[in-house]
Amino acid sequence: MLKEVLRDSEERMKKAVEAFTRDIAGMRAGRAHPALLEKVSVDYYGAVTPLQHLASITAPEPRVLVVQPFDKGTVSSIEKAILKADLGVSVRVDGQLLRVNVPPLTEERRRDLVRQLRRQLEEAKVAVRNVRRDTLDLLKKAQKDGTLSEDEERRGEHDVQRLTDHYIQELEKVADAREKDIMTP
Repeated sequence: MLKEVLRDSEERMKKAVEAFTRDIAGMRAGRAHPALLEKVSVDYYGAVTPLQHLASITAPEPRVLVVQPFDKGTVSSIEKAILKADLGVSVRVDGQLLRVNVPPLTEERRRDLVRQLRRQLEEAKVAVRNVRRDTLDLLKKAQKDGTLSEDEERRGEHDVQRLTDHYIQELEKVADAREKDIMTP
């Protein structure tokens, strides 16, 4: 039972790290990255549809994204959606595709992004700690019910803390790498 609880906890902590990594991938850094347009939704014949379902997005140059719609009739809708998303980019329609120019970030904007990154990091750490708390509660309950001995409970608490420390350290590594990326002009 202890191994199963620990495996479940580790899985939930892994998911918290993956979610954090996904969230910060869309943060704008100094260069263009297709993840920048990940959260853009387009009004496609009355249905709100994610941009990546309507077009391919590539980054041929460090400061340019090229959006190539699958349906040529959606070019103007995609342009409006990107501008409406307020990402601080300029869009130029170039025949059947769109060129999204990503201007360089100012120092002040970089610091704002780092603050936002740190806030998201703290939320991710809280998520990992919540998993730890839930697991510890489960272990205490199992020990009270008699399905777990005191020694097993203590060992489980130690293992959960080790997992928590590992995944918080993992979150820190991801955040530090992203911060370095953001602060590099």
